[in-house]
Amino acid sequence: MEMGQVPVLFSRLPMFPFFDLAHYVASVMALKEQRGAVEVSVRSPIACWFSAMLYCFGGSVLSSLMLAEPPIAFLAKGTNILLASSVWYFVFYCPQDIFCRCFAFLPLRLLVAGMKEVTRTWKITAGIAHADSHFKDAWLVMVAVGWARGAGGGLMSNFEQLVRGVWKPETNELLKMSYPVKVTLMGAVLFTLQHSQYLPIARHNLVFLYTMFLVVTKVTMMLTRSATSPFASFEAALGRMFFGLQKAPSKVKAEGATSSNGSSVCDRSSSEQHRDGVKKRQAKKTE
Repeated sequence: MEMGQVPVLFSRLPMFPFFDLAHYVASVMALKEQRGAVEVSVRSPIACWFSAMLYCFGGSVLSSLMLAEPPIAFLAKGTNILLASSVWYFVFYCPQDIFCRCFAFLPLRLLVAGMKEVTRTWKITAGIAHADSHFKDAWLVMVAVGWARGAGGGLMSNFEQLVRGVWKPETNELLKMSYPVKVTLMGAVLFTLQHSQYLPIARHNLVFLYTMFLVVTKVTMMLTRSATSPFASFEAALGRMFFGLQKAPSKVKAEGATSSNGSSVCDRSSSEQHRDGVKKRQAKKTE
């Protein structure tokens, strides 16, 4: 087999069942690590199951809503639902937590995380192709749907938290994007440009290169236990370049504090002057 055929064969990999299984395992394990998720699994198994399905199929739900399609269409995939539900049950209710302990083994965790990143690429490309079938050559729609399909679990995190009885609006991904959401948006832009023939690269080559970047970056972050985005320095440079002229919030707060202090001083001095005047008038009356 020639090296040039590797990207072609890679782009034809079927996701079911092994890669989908890895995606479900990584997603439900991430849910269990959320604060209060174990308590919800004891108090309300139905709410816990629904949260797990949002983690596993959030991209399909969000992209369907964006294209005015039934958001419960993912339930029609009975085999995938059964597989994801089995993973959910073993993660939360396996005796002695044996299932989670097995997947806590570092090499196995790295394998599952890498396979999950492979499914991310397939979800992005599927979302872009699906959007193009509804809106021909509408590249903004393709970017949005591809982004939603690939990072739907993160983008729907606030709704998933509501299912578990948690409301944390400050965790909105649009306010502070996590690395998976950022890299998915980057991939949606790249694959949309390639789909629209603005990017001079074959689709299978882009799929291979982008997926290898995802896998290598994810594995490196897990081995180094780093939560910092690889794009942090690039984002900081762009932020200073395009938004550096805006006044920093710290300066605004400092100026607000200074003005409030100044006003309080003025109010305090005026009240003191008023009290002195009252005392003088009372002294004159007594005389």
